[in-house]
Amino acid sequence: MEGQRTAQAAMAGALRSLRAGEAGALAGLLGLAFTYGVLHAVGPGHGKLLIGGYGAATQVPLGRLAAIGLLASLGQATVAVVLVHGGIAVLDWGRADVVGLGEGALTTASTAAIGAIGLWLAWRGARGLARLLPRPVPALRPAPQGAATGHDPAACASCGHRHGPDPAEVARLTGWREGAALIGAIAIRPCTGALFLLVLTWRMDITAAGIAGAYVMGLGTALVTVAVAGLSVLARDGARMWAGRLGGLRPLGPMLELGVGLLVVLAAVQALRLGL
Repeated sequence: MEGQRTAQAAMAGALRSLRAGEAGALAGLLGLAFTYGVLHAVGPGHGKLLIGGYGAATQVPLGRLAAIGLLASLGQATVAVVLVHGGIAVLDWGRADVVGLGEGALTTASTAAIGAIGLWLAWRGARGLARLLPRPVPALRPAPQGAATGHDPAACASCGHRHGPDPAEVARLTGWREGAALIGAIAIRPCTGALFLLVLTWRMDITAAGIAGAYVMGLGTALVTVAVAGLSVLARDGARMWAGRLGGLRPLGPMLELGVGLLVVLAAVQALRLGL
């Protein structure tokens, strides 16, 4: 937090230099914005917990999880740009109105959405564990005559055509829907530093520099988020490898989903209680 305050003060100085037309001021501003984004992401925040927890609890590939982290960070920058420029230009808001909405209602909505995703992960993990319980074996029935013998598992037995997606297609679709939900839950809450920068550049009539700085700040945040994603995938794959050697692989996935989901819910409830 101290580093963020120092970076904010330095950005204000860089903006004054940029407004005065000093050489190298824009590069200095963007460098400070990137540094602020890294410092902001290193501090406490629910975005990293959600990305890391999702990576540890599910079989999402590292590339997709890294893309989710990057898009979530850039989404926060986009929300900040829309909030500041829409609020000031269209609604004639002041700085207090913009920051109040960003740190108030939007932060609460983001935390609630993250808590809902945590509940969904916990429910899916509990359902997965329930499926592993012993079940009575049903009596075998003869296959119907004239059943399709082609290689397409989704083909209809009577007409040979497909009337729906196969399981692999459903998994891919569900995966991208989950990714979109994660991105949306994190991106709803704009970065405070981006709001600070955009409001100042609006007042100083150098809005393009503010927008560029907000997105560079998002890249700084993404650097930490993507690193967390990589560590979570490495930890998950290592745990699954050892569980496979010890013969306990099947319950591990649902147990991770249940535990991570409950942890995310607990963090969201705590953030709502403390107003974070």
